[in-house]
Amino acid sequence: MRLQKYMALSGVASRRKSEEMIAEGRVKVNNKIITELGTVIDPKKDKVLVDGKKIKLESNKVYIMLNKPVGYVSTLKDEKGRKIVTDLIEGVRERIYPVGRLDADTTGLLLLTNDGDLANKLTHPSKKIQKRYIAIVEGVPNKIELDKMRKGVYIEGKKTAPAKVKIAKKYEDESILDIEIHEGRNRQVKKMCESINHPIKKLKRVSIGELELGGLLIGNWRFLNEEEMTYLKSL
Repeated sequence: MRLQKYMALSGVASRRKSEEMIAEGRVKVNNKIITELGTVIDPKKDKVLVDGKKIKLESNKVYIMLNKPVGYVSTLKDEKGRKIVTDLIEGVRERIYPVGRLDADTTGLLLLTNDGDLANKLTHPSKKIQKRYIAIVEGVPNKIELDKMRKGVYIEGKKTAPAKVKIAKKYEDESILDIEIHEGRNRQVKKMCESINHPIKKLKRVSIGELELGGLLIGNWRFLNEEEMTYLKSL
């Protein structure tokens, strides 16, 4: 079995993230640092350590939805000592990790699992899974500005895919936007709003594909239900 697949099935991270960890020299096989992505291991014989901790295959798959609060980072460790999202998940023995990321100051729907194949499907660009956000921005964008986002804007020299965007509410000096994108570039929604000169004041993700946050309270989490699992398996 390829090392990155073994890591994903062990609940370490998605395959792509596991590949990054291997390249960073964070993975050892039989006490030897491995940086080659094509490395094949024998799960029954080889000893694999990630960041010094031994990992093993997870037979019980876990799928969790969290309403992430402000101040938590969606990584498994943070060099700055900030709180991590898995601190909010109590009573789950399996080693789980976030699917994709939300910035520390962004709230809303975050999935956590130990199913590396599913995590890869949800985050892979080819799947074009829509993610919906509610954003409070400075000022009120006009039609020309909104059309720019709808057609795609340039972020760091690369054009974004067309977005769905509409004004949900507008006030004197701010407005609430309903935004849908299928890409997952770093801080993408914030950069898109900045590009039309309406910086975000607050941002919340409310859905991923057919998975909706609904009435889940901030800081709370739950296991996905049967209907949601059927949707994920259809991917």
